[in-house]
Amino acid sequence: MAQDFGTRTLVSHAQLRRGRGRIVYWALLAVVVAGFTLVFLGPLYWMVTGALKSGQEIAQTPPSLFPQDPQWQNYADAWHNLDLAKLLFNTFYYATGAVLFQLVLDTAAAYSLSKLRPIFGNVILGLMLATLMIPAMVLIVPQYVTVIDLPILHVNLLDSPFAIWLPLVANAFSIFLLKRFFDSIPEDLMAAALMDGATPLRTLWSIVLPMSRPILGVVSIFAVTAVWKDFLWPKLVMPSPETRTVSVGIYAFSGGTPMNVVIAASVIAAVPTVVIFLIFQRNIMSGLTTGSLKG
Repeated sequence: MAQDFGTRTLVSHAQLRRGRGRIVYWALLAVVVAGFTLVFLGPLYWMVTGALKSGQEIAQTPPSLFPQDPQWQNYADAWHNLDLAKLLFNTFYYATGAVLFQLVLDTAAAYSLSKLRPIFGNVILGLMLATLMIPAMVLIVPQYVTVIDLPILHVNLLDSPFAIWLPLVANAFSIFLLKRFFDSIPEDLMAAALMDGATPLRTLWSIVLPMSRPILGVVSIFAVTAVWKDFLWPKLVMPSPETRTVSVGIYAFSGGTPMNVVIAASVIAAVPTVVIFLIFQRNIMSGLTTGSLKG
């Protein structure tokens, strides 16, 4: 009986074994899968095909589903006219720095909260999580004031990569994910390392980090995505054309650039994040689910 309750679903197995129930089930499943596929892949298809259309074809009403005369030259024009190589390099550079800062500092914070357990550690974690309820737009002004005149040092960080890196370091969500994963590491391993004379830093380096590769990959991907898709903050702190990110650079050139070339530039800018997700999607799911399983 306990096994039956544990495997009970919305539709009973007896109904699924019947001819009519099986047809209805697979029909509904096909409709749901097709609907979600259309919702997620539809915008991507529209963007990719829009980059192959002419300016008149993009502006026509109703819009065409397929490009009448595909213009692959639009991608070449976007690459050269918008200097996408420079913009992509800047964005990749900022994303790499954000990943390194988060992996070092957020991992140290999560490890101390999970395994070292300082005084008022739960209070500190609660205050960190409370910051997630603050809208990002509310923090723009105080962060910008801090960037133009860094306290104590009194340094202007405009057009400096630290203007992007420092606000991303104290990421409460990443710290929470890392802490939950570290909580799932058996205490027996920590006690064995302590008995062998390992220091907390040695335990972190030799035991915790090798076991935490999935969640470290998740945090890295989140950091890369955050930098790649951000627009308002890089636009404020990177006013120079030489330091712009790809999203800001495309926006800056969009005023005097044909729409089909702008769409082609957007497609090229989106390719790295899509490729990263397709390659590491298993790592993302395993990292998000492993930390929630204990025992």
